[in-house]
Amino acid sequence: MTYIERSITPYIQKAEKNFKAVLITGARQTGKSTLLKQLFPERKYVTFDDPFLEDQAIRNANMFMTLNQPPVTFDEVQRVPDLFRYIKIECDSRNEYGLYCLSGSQPFRLMQTVSESLSGRVSIVELAGLSLREIQVDSFNRPFLPTMEYVADRQTTVRKPENIWQLIHRGSYPELYQNPDLDWQQFYASYVKTYLERDVRELSAVHDLNAFRRFMIAVAARTGQMVNFSNIAEEIGKDAATIRNWMSILEASGIIYLLEPYTPSVLKRAIKTPKVYFRDTGLASYLTRWLTPETLALGAMAGNIFKTYVISEIIKSYSNQGIDYRYCISYYRGKDKKKKKRNGEEIEIDGEIDFIIEENGILYPIEIKKNTSETADATSTFQVLDQVPDKKRGMGAVISMCPAPGMLRENVLELPVWYI
Repeated sequence: MTYIERSITPYIQKAEKNFKAVLITGARQTGKSTLLKQLFPERKYVTFDDPFLEDQAIRNANMFMTLNQPPVTFDEVQRVPDLFRYIKIECDSRNEYGLYCLSGSQPFRLMQTVSESLSGRVSIVELAGLSLREIQVDSFNRPFLPTMEYVADRQTTVRKPENIWQLIHRGSYPELYQNPDLDWQQFYASYVKTYLERDVRELSAVHDLNAFRRFMIAVAARTGQMVNFSNIAEEIGKDAATIRNWMSILEASGIIYLLEPYTPSVLKRAIKTPKVYFRDTGLASYLTRWLTPETLALGAMAGNIFKTYVISEIIKSYSNQGIDYRYCISYYRGKDKKKKKRNGEEIEIDGEIDFIIEENGILYPIEIKKNTSETADATSTFQVLDQVPDKKRGMGAVISMCPAPGMLRENVLELPVWYI
């Protein structure tokens, strides 16, 4: 299989030279093990997927550490959480950097253990699925920002994909691109089965895996929408508390992302409910049974899947530079009604901004549409950000399927999705 160069490589190489340990987290199958083997082929590699090695590390950690001296890579390290105390001791006793490379597919459990044991000694890196830039072997490495400067730089390397819906439908897991003959349905069926039987069982005492599978499908059908725990609970026959717990499992294992609302005190009518987004559009398509790119592109979920893809790509542009995006992205929805024509009739809808990026006190509003062209009316809610004191509204953008960048109005760009 052909190795696909990962955009986050320079950041990891730098972290390995400046920290005693590097921890790579992310969902199952995002390529963590492959990346570490590729970057550090000279290191000894130990995987705790091997039951014998897992047992040795648990039963006799001192001896295990003696037999596996750094520099060493420990894969699936969440299986042996007690080992972190011994890694800490080893880090504190040595002056060298780059002693341990660690990886694991349960970020929530890992973060709990790492914060207690390796604070200040470890660089934590999130590895997402493949970005469009990585799939197209595009070396551009700036985080997305809707500015004229960004667009000018981006167009030096950007290439329009032959079929964007084919990429959206296929998803972002590296194995699907390293092995083009791999059957899409077979891959995702195996992925869901493995996820349910390993990650879900390990993260929580979920005994009814069939119910959890139905829950995953229900959440996938709501990607791009505000979370409604009661609605999902009613659909699958569970109580809202269980649904909240299960939602935290999906988030903890990197399957979904909860996008928090932008709710400064001055925007008193802002809705405070998060939106749920699947991190992989291929998985969301599989769970909701859109089995071909063509049916997905023309189907009822096309708009929300497209929005899910755009937000996932923006997030990757930040995480692949080692930037913690959680503190700088949000969305807005408020009860400030605006008029809109639908089927020839004028109706009132809530004001909404799909995505907001905050940088250096500037708010960049973004609207996401799957159409090939849009009007400036789609960005009328952007003005609500002018009310926020001590913040400035920057250039806005509509990200769509338009063929080339353009201006909708003086301070609003229209950008093709492949410009992210």
